[in-house]
Order: sequence, then structure tokens, then C-alpha cells
Amino acid sequence: MDKIEKYRKAIKKVLEEHHEEEPVNSKYESQLVFDDERGHYFLMTLGWDEFKRTHGATIHIDLKGDKVWLQVDRTDFRIARQLQEHGIPKEDIVLGFHAPYKRPDTGYAVS
Repeated sequence: MDKIEKYRKAIKKVLEEHHEEEPVNSKYESQLVFDDERGHYFLMTLGWDEFKRTHGATIHIDLKGDKVWLQVDRTDFRIARQLQEHGIPKEDIVLGFHAPYKRPDTGYAVS
């Protein structure tokens, strides 16, 4: 298995671990969106809280070249660490939600 295919599988596994089917009394639903052709992977949350619409990415990960870009992590689960636990080395993970000037201080890839 080549490196990118390994990364794809790891990303999907992490997202699947966080995907929850809509609970009986929940106002929100989660959806997994995988685009292997373009390298985009999302865990989305959507629903209504009375008159307020919720729709957005809870987790957004992109494959760019040979790097995994963690674009959004709105969880308390440290998704970057979970990607590492699934075999993606730190030097191949970019924390895209940090400004470029901050990335060298994160211990992860800069781009």
C-alpha cells in the first residue's frame, strides 16, 4: 500500500470513530463526507436549535501532495494525535488552522 492510500485509510478511520448516528432526541445530525479524488474529508454537523441553523465542519482534513492538512478541529479529542496513532508521522501533518508563522512552533509540519 502506498503512503497516500495509507493516509486516506487512517483519515477515514479517525473520522469514522467520531461519527455518531443521530441520537433519538438530538437536534443535530453528523455526516461523513469523503472525496478521495480531490483529497477532502469532513465530519459535518447540521440541524436546528429552535430558530438557529447549525451547519459546518466539525473536522476537516485535506490531503495536499504528500501531507495531511488538518484544517478544522472543533473537538476536544486532539485529532492530530489520533492521526499519529493511526500511522501518520508528525512531520507529514500540517496544522492548517494555525497561521503559517506559528506552524514552526507546533512540532508538526509547516506545509
